[in-house]
Formats: sequence, structure tokens, C-alpha cells
Amino acid sequence: MNGPAWFRGRPGGYARTDPVLDPDTCEVLVTDQAPLSKEPTPDTAEHEAYFPSPYSLDAYTAPRTDFDGLATERHAWTGGRWKILVLATDERYLLMGNGTMFSTGNHPVETLLPLHHVLGAGFGVEIATLTGNPAKFEWWAYPGEDEAVRSTRDALLPQWRKPKSLADVVEHELGPDSDYLGVFVPGGHGALSGLPFSTDVRDTLEWATGAGRLVVSLCHGPAAFLSTRIGRERSLFEGYEMCVFPDALDAGANVDIGYLPGPMPWMLGRALQDDGVRVVNDDMSGRCTTDRDVITGDSPLAANELGRLTATAMLAKARELG
Repeated sequence: MNGPAWFRGRPGGYARTDPVLDPDTCEVLVTDQAPLSKEPTPDTAEHEAYFPSPYSLDAYTAPRTDFDGLATERHAWTGGRWKILVLATDERYLLMGNGTMFSTGNHPVETLLPLHHVLGAGFGVEIATLTGNPAKFEWWAYPGEDEAVRSTRDALLPQWRKPKSLADVVEHELGPDSDYLGVFVPGGHGALSGLPFSTDVRDTLEWATGAGRLVVSLCHGPAAFLSTRIGRERSLFEGYEMCVFPDALDAGANVDIGYLPGPMPWMLGRALQDDGVRVVNDDMSGRCTTDRDVITGDSPLAANELGRLTATAMLAKARELG
């Protein structure tokens, strides 16, 4: 749970009132003696639904990301046409193993920071959900002082509110002449609801890999890759190396500190490994990996690097395809 300083939020899980020293940096911080609660916060919009606890949000969120500039020159691609297809979840809740519901969605940093690099490089973005209903965000993780994230959210706001239906995309927009240079599945626990069980997701991923297009995801987003076993003898991604969110955190610390209101319904890493995927990380460090045309990252800590890798790969792919 350590990670870079931008991600740790207020160290120690304490509210800020009295000055103390950060043992890592020797900077003066502010805290008091009252620890933040590790109890998940009720989401009153639904029975037995919960947001993450104050303690876990203190540890896992921050007002700014580590964005430090675009991966490419601004508008490095000037040829038009090419864009990335975002498979966003429109699910608000994930049913947990104890019957409670986790109030989730697409993680804003894991979604918007990679797309900031894509837009900055000169590529288009199209957003689709399974139903065409609005994409959902884990708004409690939104970095309110981060201009890169804010500007990207605002630029795409009409699409977040009124995305395409993935079924329509599959029927009308995929093929050898498609303008989609890649497919991006954002992170957030919401990716575990719906996406792994959708034949439209399966068909989209099969098209992307068959057409030599990019497939990009991070954190819990690779849950969508499980769809490629539906009606098939083997996973499309058997033998691929990937970074994903570590099962050990979802099974342990995330429950202990109240980030999750109960045990996971199933473990992502284990499910991917059962499908033959080689998960190459066992912690959350911001690691990314590229295997053929598949780019993955382990957590929000990887969002900036994943965006840099994606924009660079899209630029190379666009120049290759013309």
C-alpha cells in the first residue's frame, strides 16, 4: 500500500490538525491523534451498499496524479481517422461475497489519465458500454486538483453521459476497415460486473487481436479478457504476460482497511491464471508490461505509464497502417 507519495494521500490514516514529520521525506505534515475509520461508508442510494472507508480513501487517493507531460509531442498524429474504443462499465455496484454491494464503476485515474495521453497525441476516443447507458465513475477516487484528469473528463463528458452501445459497435463498426486502432478497458472493480460475461466484449477483443490492433487495460480491467472463453475452447490470451491488480490485496488489506465491504465474489488474478494468462506481478508498484499488442498495468499507480506506452504504441501503429 505504499507506492509513490502522490498516491498515499494523508499518511498514517489520521485527520490533519497537529504537525508531524513524514518519516519517508522528513517533510512537515499535519495530523491529529484520532485515527480515521476503517468502516466502509454507507451508500444510501442502495440497501447494504458501501463506499470505501475514510481510512482507505486516505491511503489510496490523492488530489493530484504523477502526470508530468505527454508521452509524445502534442498532436503528433495529424492524419486523422484513428481512434481508440473504450469499453467502460455502466455498472454501479459489485455484489460481494458477503451479500453487501461495493459502490464502484470506472476508476477515474485509471480511465482518464491514459486517455489524456491518447488525446494529446492526436487520436480520437469513442466510448461504449454494454447497454449504451451512462458510464459510471468511482467519483470518490477523483483527483480534484489534477488538470490532466479534469480536462480529459470534460472533453469526453458528452460521451460518458451518452456512450455507444457495444452491440451496435460490434455490428456496424468492426471489420478490416475499422477506424479503431485499439481497445481500452479501464480499471475499477466495476469491470468485474458484466464485462467478463459479455459476448459483445468477446467479439470486440477477438476482432482487435485478429486485426492486429492494440488491446490495453489495467488493474481490474483485464476481467474483460475472461469473456474470450465464452463458447470457446481456450482463452484468446492464453500464454500472454499481464500485470493486474494483485489478489493478495483484494483478499487481505482491502477488506481489512474497509476499502471493500466484504470478500470478493471471485479473484481476478486467479481467474486469469486459470485461463492460461501469466500474471507477472504480485504487488502494486505501478508496473506495466507489453506482450505483443497487449499493454497492461497493475493499478492506478500504473495509469500514467500505461498512457505513455499506449500513445506511443498507437503512433507507431498508425504510421504502420497509414
